[in-house]
Amino acid sequence: MFDVKKILVGKIVAPQGIRGEVRVQTYTQNPTDLKTLKLYSDKLADNSFHFVRQLNPKSTVVIAKIDGVNDRNAAELLRGIELFINRADLPELKDGEYYQADLIGMKVMRSGITLGVVDNIQNYGGGDILELDNGDLVSFVGAEVDLKNNVINL
Repeated sequence: MFDVKKILVGKIVAPQGIRGEVRVQTYTQNPTDLKTLKLYSDKLADNSFHFVRQLNPKSTVVIAKIDGVNDRNAAELLRGIELFINRADLPELKDGEYYQADLIGMKVMRSGITLGVVDNIQNYGGGDILELDNGDLVSFVGAEVDLKNNVINL
């Protein structure tokens, strides 16, 4: 069902109302991207996810309907289900743009010295921070990415 690289784009966090709708915390750049992305989950039937609306214009939470879920009790059972897309389904990016998922696992180097491997990426408002496998945190600002050699140079 999944490509080699699946990307987490959302998680069902709560029921919404009494008709079986759910609240979904989105991890995409734009929460309304869930309208058009082909979502997968090992706990939901294919094509059963239906975007309804964004909670409000500034929210990262959207409301969705899942086929066969028609009341609040059934929606409550979906809490915690993660929603993924296949990496291969994402559009190509312009030069100098990268999907965070593509940076995970890359070696990070500074002046020819290996600092570690990217485990995660954080952003607290001041730019992306690479979390390395050794626990170190380094800024991504100004980094040069070599996708061919799987290396990020700081």
